[in-house]
Amino acid sequence: MTGGGPVALFSVWDYVVFAVLVVGAAGVGLFQAIRSRKNTSSDEFLLGGRQMTAVPVAMSLTASFMSGITVIGTPAESYRYGTAFWLFAFSYAIMTVFSAEVFVPLFYRLGVTSTYEYLEMRFNKVIRVIGTSMYIIQTALYTGMVIYAPALALNQITGLDLWGVLVATGVVCIIYCTLGGLKAVIWTDVIQMVIMLAGFVAVIARGAVLQGGLGKIWKDAQEGGRLDPFDFNPDPTQRHTFWTIVVGGSLMWASIYSINQSQVQRYISCRTMTHAKMSLYVNLVGLWVTVSLAMFSGLTMYSIYKDCDPLTNGDVNNMDQLLPYLVMDILAEFPGIPGLFVAAAYSGTLSTVSSSINALVAVTLEDFVKPVLPNLTEKQVSWMNMGLSVFFGGVCIGMAAVASLMGNILQAALSIFGMISGPLLGLFLLGMLFRCANSTGALTGLVIGLVISLWVGIGAQLYPPGPDKTNPLPLSTAGCLVDSNLTTLAPWTTTIHLTTPAPRPPLEDWYSLSYLYFCPVGTIITIVVGLATSLATGGCKKEKLRPELFIGKSDLICFGCTRDSTQTSELIEKIQPDGKQGIDNPEFCDIELETKEKDMDKITQF
Repeated sequence: MTGGGPVALFSVWDYVVFAVLVVGAAGVGLFQAIRSRKNTSSDEFLLGGRQMTAVPVAMSLTASFMSGITVIGTPAESYRYGTAFWLFAFSYAIMTVFSAEVFVPLFYRLGVTSTYEYLEMRFNKVIRVIGTSMYIIQTALYTGMVIYAPALALNQITGLDLWGVLVATGVVCIIYCTLGGLKAVIWTDVIQMVIMLAGFVAVIARGAVLQGGLGKIWKDAQEGGRLDPFDFNPDPTQRHTFWTIVVGGSLMWASIYSINQSQVQRYISCRTMTHAKMSLYVNLVGLWVTVSLAMFSGLTMYSIYKDCDPLTNGDVNNMDQLLPYLVMDILAEFPGIPGLFVAAAYSGTLSTVSSSINALVAVTLEDFVKPVLPNLTEKQVSWMNMGLSVFFGGVCIGMAAVASLMGNILQAALSIFGMISGPLLGLFLLGMLFRCANSTGALTGLVIGLVISLWVGIGAQLYPPGPDKTNPLPLSTAGCLVDSNLTTLAPWTTTIHLTTPAPRPPLEDWYSLSYLYFCPVGTIITIVVGLATSLATGGCKKEKLRPELFIGKSDLICFGCTRDSTQTSELIEKIQPDGKQGIDNPEFCDIELETKEKDMDKITQF
């Protein structure tokens, strides 16, 4: 266990367990499709009929966050850099309160299907189309990375065929997304979440047995400098500090949970706003449990390999192969258990891919198809939903092929949300918080914010920061069993040393900015430029702005608890008697607008 070298590959039982778990999870989705076969409405397909409850939606939210990259990458992060990543627990808490108390009331009140409907309501159709297009590009590219990265790592460790797994992953997702819609995705995510957590528990339990208890693992981590997460260095170019994680990380995750269609689509599928908010708070517990198990898996790996690092020893090619290598090293003697771990990793991939496909279908249908073809029948919309699911499944598989040509894929996956979601979050906040913001300012702010965030993000990929910014912790090969016929250790180390230094760009510090600050940069620039341009172009004096498009005091938790819920319900029912909302809602007609504004003002006064 400490000498390095090759490890066993998959056994027959591992393949059986892997196949049964993955197919079984997909079968839950197909069951939901059969169960709901009589209701083929678009609302049922995309939002589960808006009848979902908090707990399954919460587990789906967590599973969507837990991609295969997270399952494999987070333990490797703990192994190489220590437990600073654990500070994301604070970021998740801030993000949850922000999303639940600011964005849920707004989206739930408007009853949108696509998040980007709001942009047309608040600004104009051009901004809605741009926002949707940015989301589609971001999601398709990220999903391709999610499919490819775990497949590459697991292929090289387990012997699973790379492209066979890539295509199989896409096909399985396409099947249950096409037939079952959002209900299939959510209930499949629930099963996949259980499988993922079981994979982590199996690694930790076996490691504890081998090392003589959890206390020994914790002691080794402490002696190895892995238990010092609180670095209060204010330098924004340091990869992980308390400030980059809590400040930058909170905004980055807020941009995902607050406005990302994959996440918003889940909580607006809940039957009441209370369920929607509760799903986010239950999801917070799931995120804490997940990141804790993932980090402790990494500490377990360090305890086992503290004297013989497989990466330095040449047993694996990159950090993302460390956990699969550990699994095959310590669990291969238990047939089927490695299969459980691989199923956990691919459950993360399946949940993320299925969520992305369903969200891409929703925004495409609502933002591109329906405005052009407004008279589609329910049957035509149903066929359109299924056709788009197949199309985007194919696109995601294709993007996995593109991702195979990219270097440093996992860093790109971590950065992409910040580069694109940051300006989008700024655009939404500009519209929700500032009544003076107009369409010209919004468009200008979005474009400039996106250009600058892409500039720093792409520059960081081309000129990655050095060890003085990333702060990797020391590893050892002193305990490795050396084969006398192999004398390549010194040349290997020298080669890495020679290829690491690269000509530094003139803006070295700018390109060394922590990837967690990409989102705040895009958000702040979008808001500041948007406000300045809006004020310079006359603000919104000529525009009639609906009060329900803004965040009011009644949306905040400290005010909501003091109001008369019966009175609120009566006011909202008066404004929205049929419960329908969104861009196509006839309740927004100009004839009744003035009356509704007065009623909504009563609500926002609280």
